[in-house]
Amino acid sequence: MERIELSYPATEKLANKALAGVVGSGDLEAMFVPHDQNTLSIVIKTSVDGSKLLWTRFFERLALLQRLPMGTLEINDFSATPGVAKLRIEQVFEEAKHAK
Repeated sequence: MERIELSYPATEKLANKALAGVVGSGDLEAMFVPHDQNTLSIVIKTSVDGSKLLWTRFFERLALLQRLPMGTLEINDFSATPGVAKLRIEQVFEEAKHAK
């Protein structure tokens, strides 16, 4: 079990909390809580030791493709593939954008 903390500049303001996914084999849970600071703080708890470089590259690529939201993102990962991770993270940001 590894805990990874990352932080990136963020510009998009989202108004709502959101949750996507479930912790289970091959999946992950992503929880987003907005705040007013210009950063996206990320805390990842993963069952895959030694994966900090993969997560760092994942979020660097995501930051190139879209504006990151201002807030805290907690991820509980149980060996999700990069495709599942991308899907869940995009889902939680979309839910935070449109939830009421």
